Amino acid sequence: MTSRSYHPPKLVLPVGPRDHIRGPKDAPVTIVEYGDYQCPYCGEAHPIVKSLLDLEPNAIRFVFRNFPITSIHPLAETAAEAAEAAGAQGKFWEMHDWIYEHQRRIAPDDLAAAAAKLGLDAERFAAEMASHAHEKRIREDFMSGVRSGVNGTPTFFINGVRHDGGYQLEDLLAAIEQASPV
Repeated sequence: MTSRSYHPPKLVLPVGPRDHIRGPKDAPVTIVEYGDYQCPYCGEAHPIVKSLLDLEPNAIRFVFRNFPITSIHPLAETAAEAAEAAGAQGKFWEMHDWIYEHQRRIAPDDLAAAAAKLGLDAERFAAEMASHAHEKRIREDFMSGVRSGVNGTPTFFINGVRHDGGYQLEDLLAAIEQASPV
C-alpha cells in the first residue's frame, strides 16, 4: 500500500494590480480571502482579520476577493457589487468594512444609504449598481476561487497555499508564522 501525501490547493490567480489590498506591498506574508458578504462565517472572520492586521501591520498583505454564494445568500452579489462600486470611487475598504459590520442590513436601500454616508457620488453609485457594472469582476474573482479549490467561505490562502485550518486568531497567527520566511 502506498501512502499519498496531501498537498492543499494553490492560488491560481496571483495577487496583482486588479486586487484590493491592505498592508505593505513587500510584506512577507500575503493572505487572500475569498469571501461572501452575507456569509455569517465571513462576518465572524472579519474582526479577526482586522485584529490580525493590527497585530502584524508590517508582516501581512491582505487581499479580499468576492465569492458570493447566491444559492444560499441572495444579497451577497448585490453587496459585492456595492463594495466594487465603492472601490471604483476609491472607497472599497470603507464599504467592505461597513457591509461586514452591518451584515443584517444589506438590502439595496441600505447599501445606497451606506454609500451616501461614506461620501460616494450617489448618482454614479446608483448607476453602477443598476447596470451591474462590476458583475464581470465579481465573476472573475468567483471563477478564480473555483479554479483554486474554494468550496466555501471564508477560504484563506496564505502565501498562495489554501489554509485548511480554522480562522480563529490563534489559528491564523500560527499559519502565518509557519508561512513566514526565516
